[in-house]
This record gives sequence, structure tokens and C-alpha cells, in this order.
Amino acid sequence: MNHRRPTVADLLSIRGHRQLSMLRVVTLEEAEAAEKAGIDLVSVPPELLGPAFREVAPTVFAFPGLDDLITAEDYLRAAFEAIRAGGDAVYCAAGMSTVRRLREEGIPVCGHVGLIPSKATWTGGFRAVGKTAASAFEVWRQVKALEEAGAFAAEIEVVPGEVAAAISKRTSLLMLSMGAGTGCDAQYLFAEDVLGQNRGHYPRHAKVYRDFASEFDRLHRERVEAFREYAEDVRSGAYPEKGHLVSISPEELEGFLRKVESEQPLSATTR
Repeated sequence: MNHRRPTVADLLSIRGHRQLSMLRVVTLEEAEAAEKAGIDLVSVPPELLGPAFREVAPTVFAFPGLDDLITAEDYLRAAFEAIRAGGDAVYCAAGMSTVRRLREEGIPVCGHVGLIPSKATWTGGFRAVGKTAASAFEVWRQVKALEEAGAFAAEIEVVPGEVAAAISKRTSLLMLSMGAGTGCDAQYLFAEDVLGQNRGHYPRHAKVYRDFASEFDRLHRERVEAFREYAEDVRSGAYPEKGHLVSISPEELEGFLRKVESEQPLSATTR
């Protein structure tokens, strides 16, 4: 597992043995950092995939997300493109018929249950799901539907840990917890939350490990000051200095000037 990219079979074999780590990454720099840090799984925008991605992150298992598509054929086309570009499975929050269609073509699919941002209107907005017996049973029903449609994994988001753990014990799916406790198979956070890049609200389940927002602010102040110093140097003549310029020998310069001075001005009819 440490020397090659894991397969779906590898991930399923780990269930119950250790927790997997998962991050949402959106840049090559974040992908490279995830690889070097030993992160197991990453969620990525499809456009991040390609040779450059696999060069910096050769062993992480990547889930490109398929969002805002319409027909099953749209999803199928996008899924094949994502797999060819270096993805290992696809995230898909579409209906069961689409999940089934993807699975029929051999595409590993990860579904989504609990709080699904694109469908939050059905569960009362951006709030926890599964806090009542009826709501928890609906999450369970969705997991079973994904299982029957052929998905191999499901993100379970902002569901009580006890509910998520009970569901995880009763399904064959690889369960990816985002704010749903340690009874699942993997813990999933966004890199921007881990790095402290946000200046607004952080989700309850997020854990901030660094303060990039303050560092970005500091760097921006340095950027403004650097630009200001450059502008002042231009106005005062301090830039450019001799070392910033290319040179020409005195002989060549003299030859050039002789040629320029010997040229006759162009007539008005030939300009």
C-alpha cells in the first residue's frame, strides 16, 4: 500500500482494520503535500487530474467529483474522462439509475448520504441529518439503495456518530465520514479547513491545524509594499540599475550610431 496506488479491492480489505485519511484538495501543491504526508484518499475537481497530478501524487486514491450534470450519459462520459485522466473512482450524488449505469460500465462509484449540500433543501438546509429515528432510517435507506445500485463507497456527512457507526457495521460500502464520527472507515476534511484558509465560518467537524489566512494577509501586505517600493524606484530612477540591463561594446555602439546617422529620412510617400 505504501509503494503503489491502492485499488478498490485494497480499500475494501482495510475496512475494520484502520481508519483512512481523506482530504479535499484543489491544487497541485495541495495534492503533492497530501502525497508526501501519507494521506490515503483525496477528493479532487476533475480538471485537476492529468499527468501533472499523477506526477506529484502517484499513490493517493483520487475521487474526482461529477457535479451539475444532467443525463446518465453525461455522467458516464465525464466518468470515463476522469478515469482516463488519472482518477480511481468517481463521486456522484445523482440518482440510483445513474449510479447503476456507471457501475454497469465498471466505474467505481462513491455516493453521498446525510447532509448533501446540493440537495440540502430536502433535509432542512445546512444542518445535521439523522437526529431522529425517522431521519436516521432514511439515511440507512439511502445507503442500502447505493449498495444495491452497485456503489462501493459513500460519503456520510454531518450524521450523529452513533447512527453512522451502526450503519457502517451493516453495509458493505466503504463509509467516508465528514463529521459523522469514527465508526466509519475514513475521516474526510477539506484542505482549506485543515490549513485555516477560511476567514468566515468553519464547520463544527473541521479541525484547523495551521493559520494560512493570517499568513496570506501578511504576504498580501508584503506584496503591496513591494509594489509601492518598485513604483517609487521607477519614479526616482533607482530602477533600473546598470546590473538590470544588457550591454553593448563601445565599438559596436559607435558602429550602430554611424549607421543610424547615415540613413536618409524616409520621404512622405514611402512612409
